[in-house]
Order: sequence, then structure tokens, then C-alpha cells
Amino acid sequence: MSTRNKTLIAVLLAALPVAMLLALSSGPVAIDLPAAIASGWRSDSSDSVILWQLRLPRAVLALLVGAALGLGGAAMQGMLRNPLAEPALLGVSSGAALAAILVLYYGAAVSGLMLPLLAITGALLAVGSVWLLAGRGASASRLVLAGVAINAFLSALMALALNYAPSMFAMQEIVFWLLGSLANRGWDQVLLALPFIVAGAIMLFLARNYLRALSLGETSAASLGFAGRRYPLLVLFGIAFAVGSSVAVAGTIGFIGLVVPHLMRPLVGQDPGRLLWVSALAGALLLLLADVLVLNTVGTQELRIGAVTAFIGAPFFFWLIVSGRREMSL
Repeated sequence: MSTRNKTLIAVLLAALPVAMLLALSSGPVAIDLPAAIASGWRSDSSDSVILWQLRLPRAVLALLVGAALGLGGAAMQGMLRNPLAEPALLGVSSGAALAAILVLYYGAAVSGLMLPLLAITGALLAVGSVWLLAGRGASASRLVLAGVAINAFLSALMALALNYAPSMFAMQEIVFWLLGSLANRGWDQVLLALPFIVAGAIMLFLARNYLRALSLGETSAASLGFAGRRYPLLVLFGIAFAVGSSVAVAGTIGFIGLVVPHLMRPLVGQDPGRLLWVSALAGALLLLLADVLVLNTVGTQELRIGAVTAFIGAPFFFWLIVSGRREMSL
């Protein structure tokens, strides 16, 4: 690993504890943070309860979800060899969201573990549909087109679910959940998402050399021993596990998987393998800072973090368009 990469990782690792302290210090109620930390999680004081049962699990979940989205976006861009790809492009997020909506509001009561499992199943079904629609040996462009078609179909199904919501309250809850939020999340959600995100990260780690070889082209990757469907399926399953479980506990949060890998790629020398872990760290940092912004925004109702990340992502698109026009004019 080069000195530049080590420096980048060191900066990200150093920034995460600072962002964590900001998150633990943020909220509508001021607390004595040092005293709450010193008293421990078993204390019955109000400051300790707020810290250990409300703010800390929310901050940890922001780190996990941000890391999963950054990791999934980097893997998706590496597999499609498209710097503008993200998990939502192939319907991963929409498939997981649709499955979670059906479970939450239209299905029978299920155990807590079933929600991420069914969200992951929805993500895998969406990816499988894209794979079948594009056909065997499909090019990256055909996969993107198939993903757009499946994503549009899933969005239509979610709109249908909204239309036939059992009550206005349920419809409002669906809309708020689709915007993405970390509000009212506790240790139960952290423990639900953690094993699936770790499993997805392990799969993507095992596929890192495949992503490196794929950057040279599909023919070159096959000549290097990465022929067949094993490694593409490993990447898709890894993305589905990481992103699907994130959607199950936090709703749909966009643009993290697009913005973070695109910004980090030049800093790792365009290496898809190294980009995975740098994007995971940067995604965790970005989502945690976005949640700090949410917590410090004064209003009658808390901002949805999906709206905040969209405000971050939209100017990024504008910048891409402007910079592209400048390069073409030179």
C-alpha cells in the first residue's frame, strides 16, 4: 500500500472519532457527555439513558449503513466499470424497499430477523431479474438498461403499495420510511443489520481481485482466471446483503453509494480493490456527518436523512456536468 493510501486511511480513521463525538453531543437535549460516559450504560440518569440508549446506537447505525452504502457503490461501479453506477441503478435498493414495505404494512407479523432477510431477498430478486433480462454475457451498458427498467417497475409497485395503503397513517409512514431516517433506531436495529453487512463485506473482500481484473476488461479478467458466474454472483450477493440490510433498518438513503466512490477513486490510484475499503470509511463518515446536520437542524419535525444526502448529491451531479463540459471545450 502506498504512502498516499495509508495517509488517506489514517485521515479517515482519525476523522471518524471526531464525527462520533459530534454525533453524541448533538440533539434537542443538551447532556453532560463526559459524565454520561463515566457513569456507564447501566446508570439510570437521564443523560446516561440518552447517550447509551438513544444517541450511541443511532451513531453506530449511521456508521454501519454509511459503510455498507459506500462499499456497495464502489463494488457496483467496479463491476459495471461505470463511475456513475450505484446500487439503486440495478434495483437493489428498490427491491429491498419494496420487500420491507410489504412486510411492514401488508404481511403478517414477523420476527425482527425476518425483516432484513426479506429485504435482502427482495434485493437479490431485483438483481436476478436484471441479470435474466440482460441475458447471459450481457455488456455493462445492457445491464444498466435492464437495471433502469427493473427499477422503474419496482418504483411503480411501490407507488401501487402507497395507493392501496390500509390507512392514511400507514401511507405516511411508508413515505417517511422511503425518505430514509435514523430516528428512533436502537440497538435492536444495529444487531439486525450488523451480521448481514459483515457478510456482504466479506463477500466483496473475496471478490476484490476480480474487480481489479475486470477493470482491464471482461476478456482480460477471463484470461486471468475469473471466467464464469462465480465472481459476478459473489459481488451481487455481497451488494445485496450489505445494501438490503441497510435499507431494512434505515429506509432508502441515496447518493452515498454514488458520491463517495467517485470522490475517493482518484485518491487510491483508480484501484477498485482499495476503493472498496476507502469508500466504506468515507461513506460511514459522510452519513454520520449528515446525521449530525439533521440533529442540529431546528424544526417542528426532524429532517429525513435521505433528503439531506439528496441535497449533497444533486450539486455533485451539477459539478460533474459542468466539469464535463469544460473538458469537452478544451
